[in-house]
Amino acid sequence: MIDEGLTVPRLLIGLGVWLMLATASVANTCDMAAREAASRTRVPLDVLRAITRTETARNGKPWPWTINIAGRGIWLDDRSALLSIARDTLGAGEHSFDLGCFQVNYRWHGAQFASLEQMVDPVQNALYAARFLERLHDETGDWTLAAGRYHSRTEQHAARYRTLYSQHVSQLDEPAGRLNSFALLQGGAVRMGSLVPVDRTDARRLIPDGRGVSLFGQGS
Repeated sequence: MIDEGLTVPRLLIGLGVWLMLATASVANTCDMAAREAASRTRVPLDVLRAITRTETARNGKPWPWTINIAGRGIWLDDRSALLSIARDTLGAGEHSFDLGCFQVNYRWHGAQFASLEQMVDPVQNALYAARFLERLHDETGDWTLAAGRYHSRTEQHAARYRTLYSQHVSQLDEPAGRLNSFALLQGGAVRMGSLVPVDRTDARRLIPDGRGVSLFGQGS
């Protein structure tokens, strides 16, 4: 029963506050996943935080329920909606799409996960991206160069990505896990996600499989 003193405007204000808090909680998800991945790999936290913003920022905040299909980025309200559109996309015969906080490409990397559910899990998504970045840093010796290669091995695309990434790095002025307000891509550009294959013929798992087996092999 609604209290007679609780007017419609007050109800709307209360709903608005609840929605704002719920959105803020989701917006922190990728940062918290980045913190976990940074603690378990050699990748600096700020590198991961800048990349997740470059990949998925929604109103300036990283968004975990993001998918990019053929260059069209879509922000979903929740995990269930993300999984639904991913399954529909696969059902339509399209396998090249990017998922989650770090926009991992299903075509090249989906087989490295036990399931779609694991692939969109923010921490597993972040761990896979971080381990991929470790290898790119081993190649380049520089985290900014590694970030560029995370997006593309074509220098023209990598250079543009490095510029956006560096802008986000320079704006990381609050601790991970707190709500931030950073600018998204300049001009609202939509681009395909990242994690290009290193070698399509020689695959290495970057995360444990569903049985908890350790990482092995050469990654795609």
